[in-house]
Amino acid sequence: MTMTARHIGIVACSAPGAALCYETICSEAPRLMGRYAHPEVSLHGFNFADHVRLIEAGDWEGVARLMLRSVHKLDSLGASFAICPDNTAHQALGLVLPESPIPWLHIADAVVDEAKRRGASRLAVLGTRYLMEGPVYAEKLDAAGLEWRVPGAAERERINRIIFEELVCGRVTESAREEACAIIDCLRRDERCDAVVLGCTELPLLVTPERSPLPTLDSTRLLARAAVEHALSAE
Repeated sequence: MTMTARHIGIVACSAPGAALCYETICSEAPRLMGRYAHPEVSLHGFNFADHVRLIEAGDWEGVARLMLRSVHKLDSLGASFAICPDNTAHQALGLVLPESPIPWLHIADAVVDEAKRRGASRLAVLGTRYLMEGPVYAEKLDAAGLEWRVPGAAERERINRIIFEELVCGRVTESAREEACAIIDCLRRDERCDAVVLGCTELPLLVTPERSPLPTLDSTRLLARAAVEHALSAE
């Protein structure tokens, strides 16, 4: 018997993160829905260069306009709710929600829920420079009573470079993996962090649970799983 599920809309930014989110939805759903089954999914993405140009300019209203145009397209396709597998873009979500035709799930909520479930108390947060220095996780983690730490300025720039020069272009190198894991290990040792938020949706492609010095909170896959559960919920 086919289960009834809400239609998931994905507002995409970079291709690797959006692809990983879509793949996770389709691979995780059969556990709940039965063999081969997954909710209806629609994905829309504008030119990633447009997103990067606006983010680099600090134009969050511009980012919000792109996200709104995407979510209106998804609404017209019948999506019941939206997700965005891009942590940095969530800095504009507060500008999007009042005008959105459909509700959204927040990527950091999925991460917070999993951190609390595991009993983590002090999280290392990795992502783009804009994410690590911005309010997206700071606000959500503070509200949840969770401590958090980010790398120092030089290390933030190194992670940012890896993301924008390699990961969003589909490049995953061993040298970048070693560099990222060394930064995580410093946060484990010096800041006594007990888990790491992979707060860029491409970072799970680089930092795997097997290689990470800390337990990983994979924001991309956690958001995808939350979307499946929400699609199947009775609310």
